[in-house]
Amino acid sequence: MHNEAIERLTACGIKPSAQRISIMEYLLKHRTHPTVDMIYNDLVPTMPTLSRTTIYNTLKLLEEHNAIIELRIDKKTAHYDGDTLPHSHFQCKSCGKIIDVQMQGLLNEQYETEFVIEETEINYRGYCKSCLEKAKKTNN
Repeated sequence: MHNEAIERLTACGIKPSAQRISIMEYLLKHRTHPTVDMIYNDLVPTMPTLSRTTIYNTLKLLEEHNAIIELRIDKKTAHYDGDTLPHSHFQCKSCGKIIDVQMQGLLNEQYETEFVIEETEINYRGYCKSCLEKAKKTNN
């Protein structure tokens, strides 16, 4: 993961630093769409000088250089995704878990000559299988 993080930073024109590498590495390793607080709480034990401000600034830089995706799926808190390939997201309304959903080609090919698409954001909300099973057990 360490080399992959450095390669991603370099490919996106970002100068690697210890903090940037650690944050990028974390996002590549943890496909849980973490928040700033989650990243901070997980990294600060091994990087005691790390601050939330450094994380915010690093995430902003990574997002501006297309090294990561910032998600605003829950409308309250930003989540971050190290997977920059086109995909959608599903968020469970009960547990809040965010899950990657692979996209099929949604746009009709006739539009390819009409405009150039640089970003697509499709989010789904509902209830995950685990929460539905818990609800069934509670109701029985």
